[in-house]
Amino acid sequence: MKKKDFVTLLLSTIGGILFALGMCMSLLPEWGAATEGIGIGVLGAVILLAMVLVQRKMDGKPAIAFSAKTIGATLLGVAGAMSLGFGLSMVMIWNLMLPGIAVGVIGILLLICLIPVVKGLK
Repeated sequence: MKKKDFVTLLLSTIGGILFALGMCMSLLPEWGAATEGIGIGVLGAVILLAMVLVQRKMDGKPAIAFSAKTIGATLLGVAGAMSLGFGLSMVMIWNLMLPGIAVGVIGILLLICLIPVVKGLK
């Protein structure tokens, strides 16, 4: 295993566990640890973002490369994930089954549209 892969594995595991634990602490009222959960979740997200920067640095690439393609893909991904999550919330929390499914399907379609945006059509 290369050093780069081991560092990525280590940072992504630690960051993912902290982020997931923070989300559980924040969103489960039975635990009564919402404030602490937000802090742990943010720490996990920071570690995951640092992992991306460290991995790019170890590959010899610039830390962050902005282009119209990356910005568009990011906006499309955020819109897709937000609409999918909102659709799931509509179904599970507000008991709006059909509208929630429709919004969720739109989110899934937006996320599927990321493939040709990122990979390109040939």
